[in-house]
Amino acid sequence: MAPVNGKLVIERIPLARLLGIPRLRRIVAGLYEQQLLAEIRRNGNIPRHVGIILDGNRRFARRNGMPPTEGHRAGAKKLEEVLDWCREIGIRCVTVFSFSTENFRRPPEEVEELMKLFAEKFRAAAGDSRLREYGVRVRAIGEIDSLPAEVRQAIREVEEATREHSDYILNVAIGYGGRRELAQAMRRICERIERGELRADDVCERLIEENLYTAGLPDPDLIIRTSGEERLSGFLLWQSAYSELYFCEADWPSFSKLDFLRAIRTYQSRHRRFGA
Repeated sequence: MAPVNGKLVIERIPLARLLGIPRLRRIVAGLYEQQLLAEIRRNGNIPRHVGIILDGNRRFARRNGMPPTEGHRAGAKKLEEVLDWCREIGIRCVTVFSFSTENFRRPPEEVEELMKLFAEKFRAAAGDSRLREYGVRVRAIGEIDSLPAEVRQAIREVEEATREHSDYILNVAIGYGGRRELAQAMRRICERIERGELRADDVCERLIEENLYTAGLPDPDLIIRTSGEERLSGFLLWQSAYSELYFCEADWPSFSKLDFLRAIRTYQSRHRRFGA
C-alpha cells in the first residue's frame, strides 16, 4: 500500500512481478547458460574462427522507439559482450561484418553518425587495456580508403597499438564487399602476370587466398547472422565455402549469451563433410 492524499491505497502490482516470475526466469536462464557452457567445454570442438553478421541494429531501434544511432550504439556495446563470450570458450579469431559497401546508400545523416561511432570505438580500442591483457590484435578489412579521414586515422591507431598481439584476432569488416574483395585479389594477381612475375598456370586456390583480406587466417568454421535474415549478403564469399551457418531471430543488440551458446552447441552437433 502507498499513501495518496493522506489515504492508504493498494498499489496495482503485475501478477508476474508479485510472484517473482522475472527473477525466476533470470535464475533459470543463468542455470541453463552454465549447463550449456559446461556441455560445450566437454565437447571440446571449439571453432577456431567465427564470422558474425551484425544485423538488426535499426530494427532494434525502431522496436524500442529509438533513433537509428542509438540502435548502432547498442550494437557496439553488444559486440564487446560477445567478444568476451568468445574468449571465455577459447575462440581465437572473430570477423564481424559491421558495414558493407552497400551501406553507403543509407541516408547520409545515418552514415555520418555511423562513421563518427566507428572512429570513436576504434580510437577507444587503441587505448583499451583489455586488448593488451588478452593479446588481441584488431584489423580492419575492406575498402578502407573509402572511409572518412577520421575513421582511417582511428583504424591506424588501433592497428598500430595491437600489431604485436597474437593470442586473439578481431577483424572488423568495414566498407566491405565480398565480390569486391575477390575482384581486388584477381586484379593484384593479373598485375603480377603482366609484370612477368607469374604465369596464368600459376593461378590456384592458394594464390587467391594469399591475396584476400584474411590471408594467413583459417577460414571461418561458423558464421552467425542475427535478426532472422538467412543469407550471407556477400560476407566472406570465398572463405565461407565450407562454413557452418547459424541464423538467429534476435536482433543484434538483443543477442543473448544463450543465443550465442546455442549457436556454438549447434555447430558442435554438425558433421562437417567438406564436400564428401
